[in-house]
Amino acid sequence: MVFDQGWGDWSPAWAAVQPRVAAFTRACAYDRAGYGFSDPGTMPRTSERAADELHSALHNAGILPPYILVAAHFGSYNLRAFADRYMPEVAGIVLSDADDGDVEPAKWQSRDRNSIPRLVGRMRLCRDAIASGSPVPASCPKKFFRGLPERTFSDELNAALLHQVRTQTALYDAAISEMEEMPDDWRYLQQHVTSFGSRPIRVLTTWHFGRPPTKPDAVHRWHIAFERDSARAQASWLLLSTDARQLFDYDEGEQYIQLDHPQIVLKAIRDVFQSSRSGVVRVSKRDGFLMAQNHRLRARAGANGGRRRDRNATPRRRW
Repeated sequence: MVFDQGWGDWSPAWAAVQPRVAAFTRACAYDRAGYGFSDPGTMPRTSERAADELHSALHNAGILPPYILVAAHFGSYNLRAFADRYMPEVAGIVLSDADDGDVEPAKWQSRDRNSIPRLVGRMRLCRDAIASGSPVPASCPKKFFRGLPERTFSDELNAALLHQVRTQTALYDAAISEMEEMPDDWRYLQQHVTSFGSRPIRVLTTWHFGRPPTKPDAVHRWHIAFERDSARAQASWLLLSTDARQLFDYDEGEQYIQLDHPQIVLKAIRDVFQSSRSGVVRVSKRDGFLMAQNHRLRARAGANGGRRRDRNATPRRRW
């Protein structure tokens, strides 16, 4: 089992899930190059490069395939690229509230693209403060995970993470490059739509039902539209396998299913684990059909596919 996490996160993002998975199979969480305890990596930090580095690290450590991939948020780009490049070594994948910039409608992709300079600029301010020996702005720890200190982490772990955020320029260099390269990651994944055949895919999507709006109606309607389109975009991944399901977490308010509701992620992981062990992975005769259907779904920019919902929703964190 191999885990990758969101933009601005590193391996502790799986602290509530990894030990439970380790009870029944080998569970490997890692820090991408430049994050946490990993050395800086070659620039730029593309998903292709991250996939290749992960593949080399696994083999160099003697951790041999098959691999079940588990990705949250931004980590989806890296592990979907890994699956494209090394599919014979992949047994299945779990995507937890995964980033979907490559399959989302053009209007949301444009919004995401336009936000990149702002996000990079904020990270650069923190990075430059460390490099110059100036005090690190108080806002900098809030840019990692869902804001440090993280309430589900121990005091000792929070202290270690905060130390890195306040002292390591490599952390910011990696995050800045990942964000700048994200549009290229989208293009790569759009150009490499690889069938999983009969390998299991589980897509966990947050959908916030029943939460009263706290903003003007116009803003709330905009959020509902985004939530609907994102759920449909993530549903496009179901077309890549003959064994695929989309599951909704209706009560996740802060987009960290793996920290707040680890049992939901664990259930999906067990499902993929058991399914992958139930028989030999086959390449379906429908693979070409599935890939063609997925391309058509992208062209319709999420107009079809997924489970239609009409209840109120609030926006999810991106990346």
